[in-house]
Amino acid sequence: MQLEQHHIVVSGGTGGLGRAVVGRLLEDGAIIHLPNFHAKQLEGYPHRDHPNVVVETGIDLSDEGQVDAFFDSCPPLWASVHLAGGFAMASLADTTAKDFAHMIDINLRTAFLCCRAAARRIDETGRGGRIVNVSARPGVEPRSGAGMAVYAASKAAVAALTEALGEELAKKNIWVNAVAPSIIDTAANREAMPKANHDTWPKPEEIAETIAFLVSPGNQVTRGGIVPVYGKF
Repeated sequence: MQLEQHHIVVSGGTGGLGRAVVGRLLEDGAIIHLPNFHAKQLEGYPHRDHPNVVVETGIDLSDEGQVDAFFDSCPPLWASVHLAGGFAMASLADTTAKDFAHMIDINLRTAFLCCRAAARRIDETGRGGRIVNVSARPGVEPRSGAGMAVYAASKAAVAALTEALGEELAKKNIWVNAVAPSIIDTAANREAMPKANHDTWPKPEEIAETIAFLVSPGNQVTRGGIVPVYGKF
């Protein structure tokens, strides 16, 4: 229970990975603050009625004012985990400027706005804290992003943001890291790729273990890292 009474924001906490991360942090005693855009995403959400989960709906994480207001409404924070984002696979010829802007908004802009607001609120406590972003394997191995170049570029930018902030915020004792998953073993990904070898994909619960370490007070030295969570291939 090393996170008991520690307040942590988790964006994207209703997704396949988000459910596992929220569940894992709850096991360590954390109090989770969950920004949610579509209330429908909460239908059947396993952590909705947990006493340590506080949900606020209608939050657009690409909107600067809404992000700042959400973080300002939270109690003093120990950490913030940014899982919100999206994926799009398309060739260069089939990618429009609108598609490009959308990938940047949901992956990079949301991470930037949440990092900025989280760093400010964590710094106010004077004790430091933790921030974890989510890049992706194509973001750190761009050649594997052929056919999804804009997605790869947006996740590469998240990795660069993480490394830069990891250095900038270290003097405030705020450790900033990211995980870089390959294809995560979720129901949606299995449906999209039914013939793939799903046994090799990293499981949400396995990635959640890595994130739980990165946000823990026990993480005393890892900062500015992009941690590969690739599974078995």
